[in-house]
Amino acid sequence: MIAVIQRVLESSVTIDNREYSRTGRGFLVYLGVKKGDSEQNSSKLAQKVSDLRIFEDENGLMNLGIKEVKGEILVISQFTLCTDNGKSGNRPSFIFAEEPEKAVVLYEHFVSRLKENYEPSKIKTGVFAARMYINSVNDGPVTIIMEK
Repeated sequence: MIAVIQRVLESSVTIDNREYSRTGRGFLVYLGVKKGDSEQNSSKLAQKVSDLRIFEDENGLMNLGIKEVKGEILVISQFTLCTDNGKSGNRPSFIFAEEPEKAVVLYEHFVSRLKENYEPSKIKTGVFAARMYINSVNDGPVTIIMEK
């Protein structure tokens, strides 16, 4: 399981020309589920995201987490994070991405664990496997990649 976490001032997802979710300050998380991932991977990664300290304190140091700044989290499924980067050529292979029927279960598990670790009302999502348009205003920019 891989997550790309961006610190944002705001983010939103649009599906079928309608805004589906919107957040203010917080995290935009792109989540890729790889073959062989488990609920244990999902739980550990959700805990790491919940505890991630990438917001600046009064001294300008990244010491504050999402809970301290009362931020929001937008989680977007993104199988394209699961590429085979070892091959030559210019067309990516997604052979490491989990089958959709298994991946959706782990995606939803990740979201449910975030809601257990933090305030459920502050966790927003897109729609698994939908064609989504993401808008964000990155803060910093600060981008962290985590893998479990």
